[in-house]
Amino acid sequence: MKAVHFGAGNIGRGFVGLLLHQAGYEVVFADVADALISQLADAGSYRVHEVGEQPAVHTVSNFRAVNSNSQEDRLVQEIATADLVTTAVGPHILKFVAPVITRGIAARAEDAVPLQVMACENAINATDLLRESIDASWDEAIGALDDRAVFANTAVDRIVPNQETGQGLDVTVETFYEWVIDRTPFGANAPVIPGATFVDRLAPYIERKLFTVNTGHASAAYFGHEAGLEKISEAMADPSVASHVRAVLDETRQLLVDKHGFDAGEQEAYVRKILGRFTNPHLPDTVNRVGRAPLRKLSRHERFIGPAAELAERGTTPEALLKAIGAALRFDDPTDAEAVELGELLASSDAGEATGRITGLSPEHPLFDAVRKLVEERQAKIAAV
Repeated sequence: MKAVHFGAGNIGRGFVGLLLHQAGYEVVFADVADALISQLADAGSYRVHEVGEQPAVHTVSNFRAVNSNSQEDRLVQEIATADLVTTAVGPHILKFVAPVITRGIAARAEDAVPLQVMACENAINATDLLRESIDASWDEAIGALDDRAVFANTAVDRIVPNQETGQGLDVTVETFYEWVIDRTPFGANAPVIPGATFVDRLAPYIERKLFTVNTGHASAAYFGHEAGLEKISEAMADPSVASHVRAVLDETRQLLVDKHGFDAGEQEAYVRKILGRFTNPHLPDTVNRVGRAPLRKLSRHERFIGPAAELAERGTTPEALLKAIGAALRFDDPTDAEAVELGELLASSDAGEATGRITGLSPEHPLFDAVRKLVEERQAKIAAV
């Protein structure tokens, strides 16, 4: 079995690549980073170090590497003879890898089994985004795309922090991971990946992860940044920060139970597990790394506005989430392009315009006025400097 994986970075090597290797796939890593591809091409193996409870070290071998810029024709042939294609490149990069995947699908033998395609990104329904880009350039004269490929959405979760210098290809990750895959597109031919969980309804699991892990992690970053703390584990050791994060997850927990029917006890246990992960002192994750890109994190269907808007629509004032939104608006890391852009937007727009542009909320939405008040408070601070 062969899998082509786009994205040979820390997540690609330390999460998806590891699980595919353990499932028995030969993994072909594709990336545009020439130095990284050269390292992988010259290496016979690398190690994944799991830290936390029950630490372990795994060796990954039986892989190859292709430069998706300079070796595109070779990559097309790899896809043409692969069983599986996965990605971990970031949602905004999917449109750039779609053309070569399209070429690879088109180059498959007519009697080949459909290629199984899964985008393993930190975004809702990322595989749908990838398919949209493939659809846009697909030549129907070749045949129906659905006869050549199967597309399945996934939800992925593993904390992979910035790595210490000098580790080479080795990756340090937390022991916890979750890879949930929508079983339904595969019919009776789902791939065998022992480390993955296949479900018939993926949406609840996507939102559970987004509104618990991502919301909680970002909340710890923004509250920790305001407290002057450097690491996420340090932030969670601060009683005030930990209390704020817990309150945020109490609100999202109730939303998930009410909306998707998760068992209340099981969801509480999940929240506690997630909070425990954030306190892992072996993961040198910083509040600045986790807090970067605040504009994306404050967008309409993301980790803050998404659950807060739904709670407001249900008649509940999301007080803890609003505090987290306020902290995100105050995130002012000058090394982060989105934080700088956020500050410029706040300084150059009136409160209503800024609220709409940042959050995607309409003025009629029940959450809009509460967020606009936070925007006004932040603008007053900026004006006073």
